[in-house]
Amino acid sequence: MNTLRSLLQDAQPQLLEQWLAYQLQLPASRRGSLREGELREQSRQFLSRFIEVVGRSEGGNIREEAWAEVRDLLTALSKSRAQQGFTPTETALFVFSLKQPMFEHLSGSGEAGNDVLDRVWRLNRLLDDLGLYTTEMYQRGRESIIQKQQQELLDLSTPVVKLYDQILALPLIGTLDSERTQVVMENLLDGIIAHEARIAIIDITGVPAVDTLVAQHLMKTIAAARLMGAECILSGIRPQIAQTIVHLGVDLGDIMTKATLADALVMALQRTGHVVVRKQG
Repeated sequence: MNTLRSLLQDAQPQLLEQWLAYQLQLPASRRGSLREGELREQSRQFLSRFIEVVGRSEGGNIREEAWAEVRDLLTALSKSRAQQGFTPTETALFVFSLKQPMFEHLSGSGEAGNDVLDRVWRLNRLLDDLGLYTTEMYQRGRESIIQKQQQELLDLSTPVVKLYDQILALPLIGTLDSERTQVVMENLLDGIIAHEARIAIIDITGVPAVDTLVAQHLMKTIAAARLMGAECILSGIRPQIAQTIVHLGVDLGDIMTKATLADALVMALQRTGHVVVRKQG
């Protein structure tokens, strides 16, 4: 491994230029939006650290402590490219494309055939392992991005809106499941405290269907709001949903219901001591 390191270190400038030239020959879709200067700096850092560690690695295992800096560099690069919209193949190609210039250099080193084959084999295994590691880190980066986006969508799909003094509205769109119900409940309770609300209108006009599980989730949310001192009005009860609730035998108890959000707002105003009148003239 020390001899391999010496061979690569002597030719590092040439290897960098050949590797960079190969990457720049790839179609623009393969390189994404990376500028040549950025690509050169990433390639220079990786090649420098790779050659330095090759001589210190005992068994050629990239999970060794000696490879920590190289792994950290590839982790940051993979997550960055995941955010930039690269594919896993395009990301792994950053490592795999280094094989050609390195193999060409070792083949022309003038050493005995067996020695060259041994070093080429060692080098091939290292680059394969690092390429697979890059793909693994890319996948983790994508999963992190997707989880963050899902959380943002949950927050956006459960807004708490102040309609009037002491009156809040929580319009729901999409299917309710256990995870989303928890977000709905937390947002509603936080809104009740923040706005000192007495009435909370939960509008399910955008909920495609109501089954027993959805009804249970709604009742839990309403019960939690009552514990905070706020009454709830359930609006958006369409004929199909009303028939489904009756067919399932779901008991909504003493929960106030209205067909539309407008009707629910009128009721909420009345319960808070307000009267809506049409201005004459």
